[in-house]
Amino acid sequence: MRCPFCQHTDSRVLESRAAEAGQSVRRRRECLNCKRRFTTYERIEYVSITVIKRDGQRESFDRSKLLRGVVRACEKTGIPLGRLEAFVDEIEAELQQQATPEVSSSDIGEMVLLRLQPLSEVAYVRFASVYRQFQGIRDFIETLDRLQENARSRSQQTLSRDCFSFELEGVDKLRSF
Repeated sequence: MRCPFCQHTDSRVLESRAAEAGQSVRRRRECLNCKRRFTTYERIEYVSITVIKRDGQRESFDRSKLLRGVVRACEKTGIPLGRLEAFVDEIEAELQQQATPEVSSSDIGEMVLLRLQPLSEVAYVRFASVYRQFQGIRDFIETLDRLQENARSRSQQTLSRDCFSFELEGVDKLRSF
């Protein structure tokens, strides 16, 4: 690390500690040449994500823009803001882990919808109406029908799983005789 006072490149670390809620490391250093002390911060450098819009334009990923959209969709649903921020953090982390630094806005929209459905069906429909550009009542009805069908299949899976575990308990009881 280069000393800010004499530009010497050798220094020793006197103290290290977490800073910025664990997002960086603060280090107190001493220059081996001039003996003056200075502080450095070490942070993770994230790859910038480029979003490819529907019209082909490219722009940098804006976490706050995504959060605004999710908050708007979740208005009056009772979901706390902290949960929505964590929700957006999960999506951003998944985007950071992808192999390519470019992602389409439609991929981000699908990621949001996938996570919104179990969180709030109302928020899901609100977000889908904007994201999928609903043109009329028919679009809403189709989405609601899909949600209802998914709910039916989930309840049937739960029922069959419960019946299966009940049958296994019965078999175990018979074996114990």
